[in-house]
Formats: sequence, structure tokens, C-alpha cells
Amino acid sequence: MQELTGSYIVTGGASGLGAACSKALAGRGAKVVIADLNEDAGTALADSLEGMARFVKVDVTDEAQCQQAVEVAVELGGTGAGGGLRGLVGCAGVAPSMKVVGREGAHDLGVFSKAVGINLVGLFNMFRLSAAAMVKNETDANGQRGVLINTASIAAQDGQIGQCAYAASKAGVIGLTLPAARELARHGVRVMTIAPGIFDTAMMAGFSDEIREGLAKLVPFPPRLGDPNEFASLVLHILDNPMLNGETIRLDGALRMSAR
Repeated sequence: MQELTGSYIVTGGASGLGAACSKALAGRGAKVVIADLNEDAGTALADSLEGMARFVKVDVTDEAQCQQAVEVAVELGGTGAGGGLRGLVGCAGVAPSMKVVGREGAHDLGVFSKAVGINLVGLFNMFRLSAAAMVKNETDANGQRGVLINTASIAAQDGQIGQCAYAASKAGVIGLTLPAARELARHGVRVMTIAPGIFDTAMMAGFSDEIREGLAKLVPFPPRLGDPNEFASLVLHILDNPMLNGETIRLDGALRMSAR
């Protein structure tokens, strides 16, 4: 595989799926902007990547902070063919659980708004600003100027009881993929979305071994939780394969979630 050039932003890049992507991108020669709210974890990860990464504290719902991350990435990426901001991997998100009508009454509207605000509006905030920077790049050998990779979830299609806010926000991510890819095609910018299943991230670490084992058995094959490095591997493949565009890829071991 060829070395990557330019810079890449990874939102939620200090932990879980995002951290795996930050490491994988740096390992392929890219300069990485780790955009995250966790300053301690982000700085530590950037330091461990030995000059290949820089941490920028970012709330994806804040336009000024996202713009700053883009500007840092453009500077890190350098100029000329292959330079500038070449990719965005959007991994920042929240996963609330609340019923439409629960013991306390109707679903909290603030919880729903926060999920959509971070997972969809926040994702699009960084997406649009990154795209605006990418269209100014010189084209590479494939006539490409950049790649935008979003993270959805299989909950967008298999949402369980209690996941209305989460599933709706992730369905919106899938919904923007094709129209954005069609629009940005004339600029040589590709758009892809990954919809992961159950992965072994910090969210899963909070569950007991019994619950983790039960969740792992739900996956047809391989019957285990996904490894964040497998998510990062797909990100790298998307970057390497110029025919992947305007599509959502489920990464779930053939898992189809039940109602509960």
C-alpha cells in the first residue's frame, strides 16, 4: 500500500474507533489532527504518534472550533500535489437510550435534540468545513481532492427499543451520504459512511463480562465484538479504493439487531 499524503482529521479521535483510525492513518504516513473534547487522552495519543499528529480540542457543534481544526489540518498537510487536508473521519458521537414513553413520561426532548445535535448536525458541521477546504486542493493521480468518511450505526436500520434518538441521528448520517457524494463528485471529493455493529470500545468496557459475552454471541460470524482496528482497516481501504463512493457499508459480522 502506498503512503498517504497530506493531513486527515479524526473527530472523536482520542478513543475507541477514532483512536484506532488516528493510529492507522499515522502509520500510513498521514499527518493527523486528533479532534476531541478529551484533552488528556488526545494529547497523550498525539505525543505517542511521534510528530505525526496534533491534538485540537473540538466540540463538533462549535463552528469556530471545527474551523480551527480544519485550518490546523490544512497547515499540517503542506502544499502542492497531495498536500492539504485530504480526509475526514467522523467518529464523534453519543449514544443515549430512552423510551418514547417511559416510567417518567414522554421522551426528554433535550436528550433527543442533543443526540441529533452531536451525531448529525455536529458531524455535518465538520463535514461541510472540511469539504470546503478539500475542494481547493490540487488533484492526485486519480483526479481526487479528498475523502469524507462518516460513522453511522446499524441502529440506523435495526434500531432497538429505546434507541429512537440515536437511530434517528444515525439514519440522518446515512441519508446525507449519497446527495453529498453526488454534489462533491465534480470536485473530486468522495463521500462514504461506515455503519458499525457492536465494537469493543470504552462504551462496552462499562458492561459486565456476562453482558459483553451475551452481546458477542449475537453476532453470527465472527461471534465476538468488533475490534476498533477492523474499523480502521476499512477506513484505510476506503481511502485506497477510488471506486468506493456514495455508499454506506455495514461492518457488523452479519448482525441484525432484535427489538430489544
